[in-house]
Amino acid sequence: MAIPERMILVCQSFRVAGDKKGICHKATEGFLQYIEEEALDRGLDCIVTATTCLKQCDRGPIMVIQPENWWFKGVDSEDAIDAILDGLEDGEPAAEYLIS
Repeated sequence: MAIPERMILVCQSFRVAGDKKGICHKATEGFLQYIEEEALDRGLDCIVTATTCLKQCDRGPIMVIQPENWWFKGVDSEDAIDAILDGLEDGEPAAEYLIS
């Protein structure tokens, strides 16, 4: 299996002790599957991964795209995900969600 071009990381609020805290995991129910399906439909070469806490709780839910190192805040809807993936296809981050 080839190494994917990109990684899409989605905060799921996991902490060292295993407790889920913060808002990311509460506001992203079903998002991993949606992102995976959208990326596949768009022909994006990426892997979608749930992460531990990304320490941006006040800006959550958080999504990160690597290797671009684009950090997005407030990713709490399919519309937000679509805007971010549209930007990825266009080579420009979705400015309204980008953490600068």
